[in-house]
Amino acid sequence: MSVRKLKPITPGQRFRVVNGFDAITTDKPEKSLLAPNKRSGGRNSQGRMTMRYRGGGHKKKYRIIDFKRDKDGIPATVASIEYDPNRTAFIALVNYQDGEKRYVIAQNGLQVGQNIVSGEKVAPEIGNSMTLANIPLGTIISCIELHPGQGAVMARSAGAFAQLMARDGKYATVKLPSGETRMVLTSCKATVGAVSNSDHQLLVSGKAGRSRWLGRRPRTRPVVMNPVDHPMGGGEGKSSGGHPRSRNGIPAKGYRTRSKSKASNKYIIERRKK
Repeated sequence: MSVRKLKPITPGQRFRVVNGFDAITTDKPEKSLLAPNKRSGGRNSQGRMTMRYRGGGHKKKYRIIDFKRDKDGIPATVASIEYDPNRTAFIALVNYQDGEKRYVIAQNGLQVGQNIVSGEKVAPEIGNSMTLANIPLGTIISCIELHPGQGAVMARSAGAFAQLMARDGKYATVKLPSGETRMVLTSCKATVGAVSNSDHQLLVSGKAGRSRWLGRRPRTRPVVMNPVDHPMGGGEGKSSGGHPRSRNGIPAKGYRTRSKSKASNKYIIERRKK
């Protein structure tokens, strides 16, 4: 994978850094795995805006992704690596031997023609999915379940990976991308390898219009608001501001908001870095 810096032939392209898309093998998605994707524009079921700075953007079809990887013991061949507008990672179209087609999150190094399989007694190779009980310690993993059969919920974005550190009884210790170390049931599934498109963090949009294409509207800084709109608003000239806080007064930048009595606290061995 690589990135390309464009020539500054327009102001918007002067600082633009785009993905090289070396890993992408096709630009046509599998029609049977597409679904409509209605945009909310930040409005709830009553039509009221509950999330600011959303709206517009290009139309997108949703790709139905297999996060559960529940076709155990049936090998699948990677047919193509594709771009997905709904996520930062690339996706892979896989053809199972029984004729079914599915989309899965593509791991770094996954190649067209490669065979992947999920199940209990499979080799710990890139793209294979298995329970944490069967993955060797120290392995780089991604697309991790939090509850057995739930489907992958952790380490799914571009370049993300976790590491299997230890096993003790029915729990495995996993170091997550955030830096947090927590216990996960060994009956939960994970996929071997890091997620594809690790160069995503190097991209530069180049202009504000590109955010509009992605459905993001311009964000008003709290400091320039009036006191009626935000705790950080008001003041003469540039004297406004105060301690950074959210619109409903909760301090930002370091203030811990996690409940001390949260049920999952007992599974967290080490909190993420500040």
